[in-house]
Amino acid sequence: MSKILITGTGLGGLSTALRLTSKGHQVVMVEKFHQPGGRLNKLSKDGFTFDMGPSFFSMSYEFHELARSCDWELPFEFHELDPLYAVNFADTGKTFKIYKDPKRLAAEFDGIEPNLEEKLNKYLQTTGALFHDTENLIIRRNFNHWWEYLQALVQVPLKHAPKLMRSFWSEVEQHFESREVKEILSLVAFFLGGTPFDTPAVFTMLSYTELKHDGYYNVKGGMYKIVEGLMEELKRRGVEFHFNTTIVDFEATNGNLRALIDQSGNRWEADQFVVNADAALFRGKILGRPAFRPEKLDQMRWTMAPLTIYLGIKGKLPHVHHHNYFLGPNFKDYADKLFKNEVSLEKPYYYVNVLSRHNPESAPDGCESLFILVPVPDLRFRPDWSDREAITESILEDLSERIDYDLIGNRLSQTIYTPKEWEKMFDLHRGSGLGLGHNMGQMGYLRPSNRDEKFSNLYYTGASTTPGTGLPMVVIGSKLTVEQMKL
Repeated sequence: MSKILITGTGLGGLSTALRLTSKGHQVVMVEKFHQPGGRLNKLSKDGFTFDMGPSFFSMSYEFHELARSCDWELPFEFHELDPLYAVNFADTGKTFKIYKDPKRLAAEFDGIEPNLEEKLNKYLQTTGALFHDTENLIIRRNFNHWWEYLQALVQVPLKHAPKLMRSFWSEVEQHFESREVKEILSLVAFFLGGTPFDTPAVFTMLSYTELKHDGYYNVKGGMYKIVEGLMEELKRRGVEFHFNTTIVDFEATNGNLRALIDQSGNRWEADQFVVNADAALFRGKILGRPAFRPEKLDQMRWTMAPLTIYLGIKGKLPHVHHHNYFLGPNFKDYADKLFKNEVSLEKPYYYVNVLSRHNPESAPDGCESLFILVPVPDLRFRPDWSDREAITESILEDLSERIDYDLIGNRLSQTIYTPKEWEKMFDLHRGSGLGLGHNMGQMGYLRPSNRDEKFSNLYYTGASTTPGTGLPMVVIGSKLTVEQMKL
């Protein structure tokens, strides 16, 4: 039995710990934040509760795989979203509900997108084929040598090759005519670290996972129930947890890591180590690797930075869906300029989650708990957030007008996190919300490895390593990390 130290208690770290304890290993976990979960966290304030980060997920079967492989019964209940979400357009005032059922979805766009059902089925057939042709070949595999990755790539059916040459937007344009449908289907590209206009078309496979394969899910009682369930089981298995503990240095001899050292000088020794902090940032900031120094990291593609607003209001919003996107005009111009801080944030595109819609315990009686997420430039392009209050007021004014409810006049609680707060809380490079982005140069073998290049007993798990960002991806990643370890 090995003693294993995991630094970071995000979903990747907790899932890895569960897999390791199932194999009989002793696990100790240290965490910089005051409570577990990483970005999958919660905020409680003024009688309101908010999901801090992720508010829904896809590929729910990955959680069931984790439970089965670890002889664990999931203690939380999933709810499939139907509709998946709603999208409001500022210029027309029209709101569309996005359903998995192609007939219901087609009815939403009647008179806007002719023959949508037929077009959608064809689109999802091609993106679904791509997903299943690469799922086990690329996504669920470790690659320790470049030739392994090359061998896998050449096995991908040649029919998918055009998607390497086209952008996400260009692929969507091959199938649909209306700007409303094209913009809605392209929204997911923002969470991959780019825009629909510079994200490769291979990632249209996410449309398949969203609209046909498995859909989107919530957790009854809020997303943090996932963390609480994992914590309860890990404590039952004897895992130790230490919070408010920041790793700042290390000790190593003869190609092995001996200890990680925290801000108080405490040495955390183990036989093996798993890092659930950002895999790229840790290599540069803690290990001092030249390939991951700040200027090198700045050249990489990172996911969006979040401006998040947690709002508790008096009154109910029965006409507002649980999950909502609010879009403005000039989609391409906004997308092209957003990440480099060349657009105004007075009326940005944003996402709104009404947690209390299906989880009334998250707000006092007669109140609502709202989470507003605004994709914004990271700290490379927008280091000054002294105007955070003004931006927030402008967003609330815009949202109040679009849902016909005075949010400012009924505000009871408000918390704002800019990229600066996100960077500080969870050691996120330049405040990037979901870690390293995804493009052809940052996936598979070309992504920072889950096995350290120098120390034979050091491994990584989480969003910025294999296979990538998103809750199901880091659950898959925990399995890939454990497969690499000497157990």
